[in-house]
Amino acid sequence: MGRVSDEIVRFLGVGLKTFTFANFNFLTLFMKFHKEGYASLAIVAFFGIALITVVRYFFPEVTWAHYLAYGIAALLTIIILQFFRDPIFKVEVNDKYVLAPADGKVVVIEETEENEYFKDKRIQVSIFMSPVNVHVNRNPISGIVKYAKYHPGLYLVAWHPKSSTENERTTVVIEGKNKVEVLFRQIAGAMARRIVYYVKEGQQVTQGSEMGFIKFGSRVDVFLPLGTKINVQLDQNVKGARSIIAEF
Repeated sequence: MGRVSDEIVRFLGVGLKTFTFANFNFLTLFMKFHKEGYASLAIVAFFGIALITVVRYFFPEVTWAHYLAYGIAALLTIIILQFFRDPIFKVEVNDKYVLAPADGKVVVIEETEENEYFKDKRIQVSIFMSPVNVHVNRNPISGIVKYAKYHPGLYLVAWHPKSSTENERTTVVIEGKNKVEVLFRQIAGAMARRIVYYVKEGQQVTQGSEMGFIKFGSRVDVFLPLGTKINVQLDQNVKGARSIIAEF
């Protein structure tokens, strides 16, 4: 039991020291760990402790195997900590603007038919989130949630044209100032197997507040009224609740 306890301390110490050294400027001061990552962190911690314990059992003397085990454990810890990071920042609320609902790259800007809720033409802006992006999703405008629905589905790659209608996804519509409605859709990617959203119909939400989370690679589509001024370009990197993607 004493050896296991020592391994827990050693494992967590190596992982957190490496993580803190590599990310001190950003994560120690301006970020927190998202609640959706607790289970993943526990699994990684269990695996790391088990790996180190097994290596110590078969190799009582310190060898390369010890360093490899500690390295693997530390690397996995860093990956989970960076993936589930949750930036802390002040949101500048403005009813004229539509803020990016997620971190990532703009991969689609086009006029298209939205057939689930509006059933007419809208301007679609899509943001692709890679595994290294922050995966917290945020409300693009303030207002009342008029529609919120989860759809089970496939796991096509997030940039596939059919991913918007066939992948696991959620659709949320917020009615903002002057009755303007904005629809945004969380879409699972090839790696994602869980979409979480925290809003419900009739709820009052604030621009930039957290509305959900997608695990491991995904995208968010935003559907805006025709005539909306788009402030981003294709392949532009945006920050959730900090980048202005459009204005009314």
